[in-house]
Amino acid sequence: MAFFLNKATIFRSSINKAEDASSLSRRRFHVEPGLREKALLAEDPVLSRFKSHKTGVRRIKRIGDVLTIVVVAGCCYEIYVRAVMREEARKQSSGA
Repeated sequence: MAFFLNKATIFRSSINKAEDASSLSRRRFHVEPGLREKALLAEDPVLSRFKSHKTGVRRIKRIGDVLTIVVVAGCCYEIYVRAVMREEARKQSSGA
């Protein structure tokens, strides 16, 4: 019985240590970046031609949204038309 109690206390202590380590990383203390970090974060003029422009990205996003709405509306319309046609066919077959 004592063996199981010792295992439980060891397990609890390891969980507490993990929680302490994760809580430290969540605090996110502000530290000034070093020279290497600043160099890595600096803009590279060679890569500037590959960067997307905000207006172009917005335009493409808006076109994608419009196309999505059109496709969904078309699918809903197609489902509605098929349901109406099925209902008309059912009425004609039961009436004849």
